[in-house]
Order: sequence, then C-alpha cells, then structure tokens
Amino acid sequence: MSTDSDSGGEGEMEKINVRVPQSLLAQVNEVWEERRYANKSEFIRDALRDAVNPPTQLSAEALEHLAESRKQREQGETVSQDEVKNRLGIDD
Repeated sequence: MSTDSDSGGEGEMEKINVRVPQSLLAQVNEVWEERRYANKSEFIRDALRDAVNPPTQLSAEALEHLAESRKQREQGETVSQDEVKNRLGIDD
C-alpha cells in the first residue's frame, strides 16, 4: 500500500492493489463510463462507499403502502394538505 498525493477532497488517499477476475474487470470497464464516472478509481471508491454504508432500502410493506398511495392519488382519492387542515380546524 502506498500513499497517493491526490487528496480528492476526502483526506489523504491510499493506493491499494486488488486482484479481480477478468470477467469482473470487463464488467467494471463497461459500466464506469456508462455511469459517467471520471475514471475507474471514482467508480470503485463509490462502490466501496456503498459496501461500507449501504443505501437505505424500503421494506416490502413500505413499498406496498407507497404503491397504494400512488393508486389513490391517480384515482383522485386524495386531498390536499390545506383541505386536511380545514377539515381538522388547524391554523398555521
């Protein structure tokens, strides 16, 4: 491991060597440009960040509730925030 002089806004960088199967490297080579990363290093850093801090995922139940809400909205079964306030007698 060696220290890289490019801090990239995230503090001092370390250079590491990683062995990956050729098939995985071929996939990385295809994807990093498609996703408009500046270079492969940025792509791999982003993947490592996601591995360390995975993005929040909604539960199946939450996704079902969202789908039902979307359906209700599309069918005109929802009311505005102002209407709810009027019905409940809430003043700002």
